[in-house]
Amino acid sequence: MAKKGAPESSVDTTAAVDSAQQKQAMLLAQDTGHFSLIKAMHLADAITLGNGLSGFMSILSSLKYCSGSPADTLNLWLAFGFIPFGLFFDFFDGKVARWRNKSSLMGQELDSLADLVTFGVSPAAAAFSIGFRTPVDQLLLTFYVLCGLTRLARFNVTVAMLPKDKTGKSKYFEGVPVPFACFATCAVTATWSYMGLIHDKLPFATVLTGSFLEYHPAVLVFVVMGCSMVSKTIKIPKP
Repeated sequence: MAKKGAPESSVDTTAAVDSAQQKQAMLLAQDTGHFSLIKAMHLADAITLGNGLSGFMSILSSLKYCSGSPADTLNLWLAFGFIPFGLFFDFFDGKVARWRNKSSLMGQELDSLADLVTFGVSPAAAAFSIGFRTPVDQLLLTFYVLCGLTRLARFNVTVAMLPKDKTGKSKYFEGVPVPFACFATCAVTATWSYMGLIHDKLPFATVLTGSFLEYHPAVLVFVVMGCSMVSKTIKIPKP
């Protein structure tokens, strides 16, 4: 029975979404063959995989750059270049899900996992490849990735409780969205790469040089963005 005062169209939409989610859960739980997972996937889920693919290709490009000559920056720019493709897929899968009115529980999990790869791990890998390689640098880059992981997990838990608009979308982001944090850090590191300020030319050089605690102060950009992702007080209105 619909709640008193609830718009009939809203109730119908919610019922359709719940039905689609239950159907997918049943398909995933059934022992129907090796490829039953593919049968259970929605179109939006397949698009989300494009996000994960983009992120992984970015990471591979960073690894290729690390294994080659520092002067050959083609793979470095490929690492930066794959990330916007991930953002395109991340934006497009939501549009397709709403267009087809098929919300997917698996899609929600896929979206978070793909976001972690593309917007969490890949910018940290790119930063490592341009010279943030001391033990402390690596620890702080790991902090950034774990903040992204924690924020995505919090979103999955709290999204149902956040205030919604009439279309069912959350009214605001709690903490800086992971894609925004990614593009903020990549904008900085890509600019430095374009200016040739990488490896031993990174801005602000190093602190505690020669010791085990040596680090690049510039890596604190990742710390700031990591803290902003897990912030409880930052609330950014959704467009």
